[in-house]
Amino acid sequence: MSLFKARDWWSAALGEGEEFDQGCLCVGDVDNSGTGHDKVVVGSYMGMLRIFSPHTHKSSEGGVTDAQLLEVQLQNAIIHVEVGKFVSCSELLHLAVLHPRKLSVYSVSGTAGNVEHGDQYQLKLVYEHNLKRTACNMTYGTFGGVTGHHSLCIQSMDGMLMFFEQDSYSFGRFLPEFLLPGPLVYNSRTDSFLTVSSARQLDSYKYETLAVATEAESRQDPDLPLKTGGKRLMPDWTFVLGEQALELSVPSFSHASSSIFVLGERNFYCLRDNGQIRFMKKLEFNPSCFLPYASVTDGSTNLLLGNHTNMLLIYQDVTLKWAAQLSFVPVAVRVANFPELKGVVVSLSSDGHLLCSYMGTDPSFFTTPKVDAREADYEQVDAEMKKLQKFIREATRTQERENILYIRFFAGRQLHLTKFSFTLLLQEAAARQEVTCGLSLSVAMLTFTSSLSPGVGSSTVVVFSAFLNGRYPPADLTGDITVSFSSPTGVPRVLQSRFSLPLLLVCVPSSPAKTSKFKITVDTNQPPVNLNAIFPEFSGKSEDKDGNTLALQFLSGAKVTVVASKTSQRYRIQSDSFGDMWLVVKELVQRFDQHFSKLGVKDFKKSFNGPLPLQDYFLSVDHHFQLRVSAQQYQDLLSERAVQFRAIQRRLLTRFKDKTPAPLQNLDTLLDATYSQVIALAEAAEENRALLEEAFVRLRSATHLLVLLLSLLQGLTPEQTAILEATLLPLLQDTPQLGWEESCDAAVSHLLRTCLSWSPKDQATSLAQAGGPVLSLPHDTARLKKHITLLCDRIGKGGRLTLASEANAPVPAQVQNLAAPVSSDPESRSDIAIFRDNTIAQCTLQVHLSISNHVCLTVLIPMCGR
Repeated sequence: MSLFKARDWWSAALGEGEEFDQGCLCVGDVDNSGTGHDKVVVGSYMGMLRIFSPHTHKSSEGGVTDAQLLEVQLQNAIIHVEVGKFVSCSELLHLAVLHPRKLSVYSVSGTAGNVEHGDQYQLKLVYEHNLKRTACNMTYGTFGGVTGHHSLCIQSMDGMLMFFEQDSYSFGRFLPEFLLPGPLVYNSRTDSFLTVSSARQLDSYKYETLAVATEAESRQDPDLPLKTGGKRLMPDWTFVLGEQALELSVPSFSHASSSIFVLGERNFYCLRDNGQIRFMKKLEFNPSCFLPYASVTDGSTNLLLGNHTNMLLIYQDVTLKWAAQLSFVPVAVRVANFPELKGVVVSLSSDGHLLCSYMGTDPSFFTTPKVDAREADYEQVDAEMKKLQKFIREATRTQERENILYIRFFAGRQLHLTKFSFTLLLQEAAARQEVTCGLSLSVAMLTFTSSLSPGVGSSTVVVFSAFLNGRYPPADLTGDITVSFSSPTGVPRVLQSRFSLPLLLVCVPSSPAKTSKFKITVDTNQPPVNLNAIFPEFSGKSEDKDGNTLALQFLSGAKVTVVASKTSQRYRIQSDSFGDMWLVVKELVQRFDQHFSKLGVKDFKKSFNGPLPLQDYFLSVDHHFQLRVSAQQYQDLLSERAVQFRAIQRRLLTRFKDKTPAPLQNLDTLLDATYSQVIALAEAAEENRALLEEAFVRLRSATHLLVLLLSLLQGLTPEQTAILEATLLPLLQDTPQLGWEESCDAAVSHLLRTCLSWSPKDQATSLAQAGGPVLSLPHDTARLKKHITLLCDRIGKGGRLTLASEANAPVPAQVQNLAAPVSSDPESRSDIAIFRDNTIAQCTLQVHLSISNHVCLTVLIPMCGR
């Protein structure tokens, strides 16, 4: 027996095949004995009502029978039981039993027995209410501040609160925007009712507000306008939980005089009576029930919390103080006082296991039995030791072998323009064996599956085709290969490799343009090189045989020209589209690095000396923003026309259902016109959406180009360039809820207040701030443009981009991965050593390829060991 197990004091198994839930358990002096000792009342969904007075017994025979005071079979299922002063002109406690369609109030009385069978208890019906709506749960209290007796409030399954004062029905109110019922509790301190709506928020309604609201019976259709007097029911305050609540509790002891406790699916909350949060605790398990109770420490509250791992946890505010193991999952828990023991924890399971326990540390008296002593067989032990050492040597020798799983990406000229290959290679001195699988990519997502059994020295080649999706160039030609596999011992391994598609996939050679709208000049410290040697795949159809000019035309129609100076070390890139220059400039800079690296030049440098083309960049920003505004306007107009369309439909339906025919008054004409407007707006919104996708891709290209030029201008390190790129490109895709403008403005503002701030005081203040305003579509782009301009100005004046709080702090690994260089040589191949072992138990290759904003390729290849 573990020390951290709940100590059984009394237990009982209630029936067979019965079901119980949260509201099926309550404790109190229901028989009004006057001793102050509690009785345990349990009701089941099968309609069985039981009352117990637990006590210790020396023998197990008759223990449960002696403690059971009453057992009555009722006609309907019992979904909730409560003990309170529910009868007028009486200070005695009565038992309220809630059925799906009935509320019954009983009195429990006991008669002293004169024989050995003990006392006799009786259950007498005082009054009952037949309900017109199916009940879900109930609560009770001194509604309206009335003292001396308790009133009852029942919540129906369709969201109606029904109020009863003793044997009379008071009124009923519908909860606004109701979908599904939630837990319900009454707060006597504020005379208000608390419940959790389907919007996953805690709502508080004052009793006075409910009393003067619109009568529930007068609302036949919630969509129709109100025809009677009364105020519209609105909550006094709400608190967003973000999750569904399992249970609510408003303790009345002094230490928690202003606390409201909410048990969610993953957290529990403590709030004040005005809805302000005091504290919350994130749970690492699935809770099932809870109960706050008084603490001996002033200013704190103890909490009993049961979970689905058969544990009963005790918290003091948010600090775990004790954990006890139960033999079941509790669905309800209470604290009761009995004649022999006070503060007993009463818990109930869903299948009827009733347990009264306490938190003790009784030691375990179990001792390990002695075994018969025998002499050790040293020869057998020595043989087993040699066998284990042999296994260890073989495992070590296997790890030292050069058996490496490679992934190689080929994008060479020997393949077709749109075909590429990946190779899985298990390499050793043995001969290779290749299994080639070909596929063509013509959809947004493609899955390839093949069962392979590669031997040592074999390789598997997967050939796929990639095509441009859309009439505009992509913002990036790089992709990622993800390999997940399991070792022979079952250890999962995952590694990634990045590759780049050739530029020839999206553009073709063309004639140079004489005039262009946008121009960029890149300087180097080495003599000018032949562009045909840098771009050999375009040299065959190039009109300039000297290699001073290279013209590329994208498949979308835009043309980019690269001109090398004959007298200086400069290269000019020009085009009529600012964003389309990005891929060419990126490819040019990367091929310069590879070219001079092959020549052995170690001091090669490249730079950008001209002013940053911010105004050209802001044209892309404004165009994207205007399309987002248009999308919002189309959405608003569609909503208005849809409301109008449904209103006309309701009018026409009413006319058609009328027994006395009436003229349509051109409602059919108005319906056709509204339908035409809805269709036209939907088509315009769809066209605007396609334009918005294209604009965002072009904005990404322009942003990548601006980051590259700024890094060349200021000589930023790869880590700083990665931070700048993550700041200006916080999103890879626009969504209706969150767009690029507000996300980028928030990221840039954070850098301006932290690492790029001139005042250390501003940095400390910014780091101490928690939260911020909700991001939404701005009114214009003036603020964003101002912040981007200020960002570039501060970087130009010596500001240092860093995510660490100190200058010499290490850069996070995620940023280092973002800053890793990507090879773009058409003849190059990416090799990654993934796993060293004799056999590969299982391998899955996942290739995610993005060549435009909405193209993704996935290739899956499961591999099994020999």
